[in-house]
Amino acid sequence: MKLKKINVVTLGCSKNLVDSEVLMRQLDGKYEIFSDSDKASDVVVINTCGFIGDAKEESIDAILAAVEEKKAGKIEKVLVTGCLSQRYKKELQGEIEHVDGFYGVNDLPQILQDLEVDYKKELVGERHLTTPSHFAYLKVSEGCDRSCSFCAIPLIRGRHVSEPEEKLLKEVAFLASKGVKELLLIAQDLTYYGIDLYGKRTIAGLVEKIAAIEGIEWIRLHYAYPAGFPEELFKVMNENPKVCKYLDIPLQHINDRILKSMKRGLGSVGTRKLVKAMKEKVPGVALRTTLIVGYPGETDEEFEELMTFVKESEFDRLGVFKYSEEEDTGAYGLEDDVPEDVKQERFEKLMELQQGISLTLNKKRVGNVYKTIIDRQEGDYYVGRTEFDSPEVDNEVLISTDKPLKIGTFYNVLIDRADFFDLYGKITIDN
Repeated sequence: MKLKKINVVTLGCSKNLVDSEVLMRQLDGKYEIFSDSDKASDVVVINTCGFIGDAKEESIDAILAAVEEKKAGKIEKVLVTGCLSQRYKKELQGEIEHVDGFYGVNDLPQILQDLEVDYKKELVGERHLTTPSHFAYLKVSEGCDRSCSFCAIPLIRGRHVSEPEEKLLKEVAFLASKGVKELLLIAQDLTYYGIDLYGKRTIAGLVEKIAAIEGIEWIRLHYAYPAGFPEELFKVMNENPKVCKYLDIPLQHINDRILKSMKRGLGSVGTRKLVKAMKEKVPGVALRTTLIVGYPGETDEEFEELMTFVKESEFDRLGVFKYSEEEDTGAYGLEDDVPEDVKQERFEKLMELQQGISLTLNKKRVGNVYKTIIDRQEGDYYVGRTEFDSPEVDNEVLISTDKPLKIGTFYNVLIDRADFFDLYGKITIDN
C-alpha cells in the first residue's frame, strides 16, 4: 500500500524544530515524511511561531498559502500547530477557513489521533532528524518562569518544566547512535534547568553526564539567562574538552531603567560583572548575545549607553531585535513611543558597530589552527565551523582544498584570511 505524503513545515526557533522532529518520528512508517515547504504532499502540518510580529506574519502567510493549495485540490489536509496556534487558536479558527485542525504546543497526541496514528510511548526520546546528521538540538526544558516584560513565551509555553535527566540521556544516546557528534542544548532558560525536579540548578552536572556519552564530541550551550547564572558551569566549560567555549546569553540591554522595566533581574553593574567573569573564568570563550532597541521610552542617551557597552564587551556574535509590542505582556501597557524609523536607525548603528568588532576579532584568528567540523560543500569551498560558532547563526570557515573532505568530520584548519563574518582556511598536513 502506497503511503500518503506528509510535509511538516517548521517556522521559528530550534525549539519548534525539535517538536516537529518528535512528531515526525511518531509518523514514521505511517506516512512518507518531508520537511520541505516546496515538496508536494497530501497533508501539510505547519508548526508556527508567534514570538514577534514578523514571525506571526510569516506563519499566517504559510497557512494561507497551504489553504490555497488545498482549495486548488493539491492538498487533502492542512493542520496548524505551534506557538501562534497555541496563543491565537480562537482567532485563527474564526478568520481562516479550510484548515482541518488548530493545535497547541502540547497537543501531539491529538494531532496523531486526527492523522489516524497511534501514539507510541516506546518512541519517547527518539526523533526524525531534519538537521544534517552530525548535529542536533537537545531541548532540556520547556516553558519559562521569568516575567520579562517584552516576552510572550511564558504565556504560550507555560511555566518552566525540566526534562528528567534519565530521559535526556536516553535521547542523547539515541542521537549519538544516529551519528550525531555535536549537541546544541536549548531551552527558554537553560541555566534554570533542574530547579523544579532537583531543587537546584543542575545544568553543569547534566552537561558532564552528556559529555560522558560515547560519540558526542561537542556540546554547545544556548539561551542562558543572566540572573542567577550558575558559576559551576564556568568550570565545566573551561575544563571539559567536549564542552565548546561558547555561550549564548541574551542580555537585551545595559541601561538600568530599561533593565528594571524589562524585569530582567540583573542591572547594569551585575551584567558587566557577569560578562567579565565569563571571559576571566573561561579564557577564549565566544559570547553570543541579543539586544533590543526601541524599547518604550528608550532615549538617545540610553541607546548610546548600549553602544558603549557593546564596544567595551566586544561580543563575538550579536543579534539585534527592534522592540515589538506583544499583547498581555508586562510592557504592553507602556506607550510604544520610539518611532519605527528611529528603531531602524538604532538597529543599523548597532549592527554596523558589531560588524567592525567581528572583523577585528576574526583577524586575530588568522595564523591559528582550529578543530573544525564540516557542514557542507558549497561551490569551490567546503563550509565548516569552529567550536566558537553555532550552525546557521554564526561565522563559518570556508576551506579551499583539492582533497575531498567528509561531511560531519572534524579537521584541523589553518586560518589564513578573515572577513567580517567568515574565516578562510586550509587543511593542515597533520589531518
